[in-house]
Amino acid sequence: IQAGGKGTRLRPFTVVLPKPLVPVGDVPIIEILLRWLCRGGVEEAFITLGYLGKIIRAACGDGSEYGLPITYVQEDTPLNTVGALRLVGRERLSETFFSLNGDILTDLNLRELAAFHKAHGGVLTVATTKKDIPTNLGVMDIERDRITAFREKPVLHQTVSMGVYCMEPEILEYIPEKVPFGFDDLMYALLDRNIPIYAYPHEGLWMDLGRPQDFAGAQEAIAKNQSLLRE
Repeated sequence: IQAGGKGTRLRPFTVVLPKPLVPVGDVPIIEILLRWLCRGGVEEAFITLGYLGKIIRAACGDGSEYGLPITYVQEDTPLNTVGALRLVGRERLSETFFSLNGDILTDLNLRELAAFHKAHGGVLTVATTKKDIPTNLGVMDIERDRITAFREKPVLHQTVSMGVYCMEPEILEYIPEKVPFGFDDLMYALLDRNIPIYAYPHEGLWMDLGRPQDFAGAQEAIAKNQSLLRE
C-alpha cells in the first residue's frame, strides 16, 4: 500500500492527518483497504510511509486487528507511486503481489484480478474502470486552419487506471533505485520495451478518495449504505 504522499488535494484534512487515516464515515481509509485485502486472500501487507508515517504506524500496529501482518517501509525521500517498491525489495516480493494507492475505495474482486493476471502470464496487470471526464471548454476539430467540428463542453469517455495493480517480482527490474518513479514512468518503460501490459476491466464501485469530489461522494454513499465498508 502506497501511503507516503502528502495528500495535498484533501487539505485541510491532511494538515493534521495523513491521507490514509482520513475517515470515510467513521472508518479510516487504510482500515477499509486492509480489511478488503484480507477478504481478497492477501496474506501479508507492506505499507510504504513518508508524510506523518509515524501516525499510520501507530494506528495500524502490526496488523493483527485486521488478520493481516503488516511490515512498514520508510521513504527517506518521496519515491512516487512505484519507486518505493524497490525499498520493499525482491526478497520480500518473491511471488505475485498487488500494489495499490492508499486512497481508493472499491469492491474489486482481488481473487479474480489475480486469476486474470496469471492467465495472461505478464509482469503487470492494471485494474481499470470507465470514467466520464467533463471538459469545461469548447472543443474544435481543425483541418488546414478551418474548423470542421465543434463540441461545447463535451464529456470524454475514458478507460482509467484504478490505482490497483497485480505484479510479478520481475517488475522490479524496470524500477530504478532511490529515485522518484511513478506508475506513468513504469508504463512508459514497459511500453518502450514492448513488454505486454494487461488491463482487467472492473464495472463496480471505485472512488479515488484523493479527489475532493470523490471523497465527498464516498461520505454520502457510506451515509446511505454502511455495508459498503464491508463488501
